[in-house]
Amino acid sequence: MIEYIKKQIADGIYRGASLAVFDKGTWSEFYLGTLDGEKPVVPDLVYDLASVSKVVGVGTVMIKLLASGEMALDDRLVTYYPDFHDETVTLRQLLTHTSGIDPFIKNRNQLSAEELKEAINQIRVTEDKSFFYTDINFLLLGFMLEAYFKESLDTLFEREVFIPFGMTETSFGPVKQAVPTQKGVKAGLVHDPKARVLGVHTGSAGLFSTLSDLEKYAEHYLTDTFAENLTTNVAVGEKKRAIAWDLDGEWLLHTGYTGTFVMVNQANKQAVIFLSNRTYDKDEREQWLKDRNQLIEVIKENLKN
Repeated sequence: MIEYIKKQIADGIYRGASLAVFDKGTWSEFYLGTLDGEKPVVPDLVYDLASVSKVVGVGTVMIKLLASGEMALDDRLVTYYPDFHDETVTLRQLLTHTSGIDPFIKNRNQLSAEELKEAINQIRVTEDKSFFYTDINFLLLGFMLEAYFKESLDTLFEREVFIPFGMTETSFGPVKQAVPTQKGVKAGLVHDPKARVLGVHTGSAGLFSTLSDLEKYAEHYLTDTFAENLTTNVAVGEKKRAIAWDLDGEWLLHTGYTGTFVMVNQANKQAVIFLSNRTYDKDEREQWLKDRNQLIEVIKENLKN
């Protein structure tokens, strides 16, 4: 798999990457390529996680709440978050991206945080409940958690995830030092436009972290009781989904727009963390999806027992 990553770097798919692989009870770390064509990838770099934030923050809190019985998958969102206009949307739908939400928001990038939140609270809900991945689902779950716990997500994540898991290098942005995600844009500013507006109230993106912190995170998904039976498909429809995670065979998987992904195989006690800044030079999303998926397949094949 290392040779394959080197080939992707040589092909200009991304400049460099930090990789951690957990197998047979130990972590192996690899630092490949550069950040920008000059600075080498080294240990302890801080990366913009993009949508990997969904499982690190909101996803983990929701899995804990559901495992404890404090909430149930088929509870309606308005039970805990009455500011949302549609009474039919359930937690299961939001967590599996089958809510029927149309994510279009007119003039989104011109809205203030308050205006954007209100637009999301009034977002159109359609009758089509097939799988459709959108940040809006996790933004709503984040708003719900803030209302339920009566505190902002940064405080909630610190108490429920970061401190219990020993994650001392994970936080919302902006951060002082981070791997740059876009040439000409100051490093440490979050790449996601909605997270830039909503700040610590973003349930879909916005977290920065390191390889070592995500290793601690992944280990808890391999060992803690809250994550037991997580590979059960909870989605209604053709697309198989775990709670907050994609299901890829035995693997729990979540990816991020900036070139990040986390994979956990509870059955085989394996995990993979891949962090890059693939958006630094270019943003060819469709091609990246193909390249990323090929890399994931190579990693899975490499780790077969």
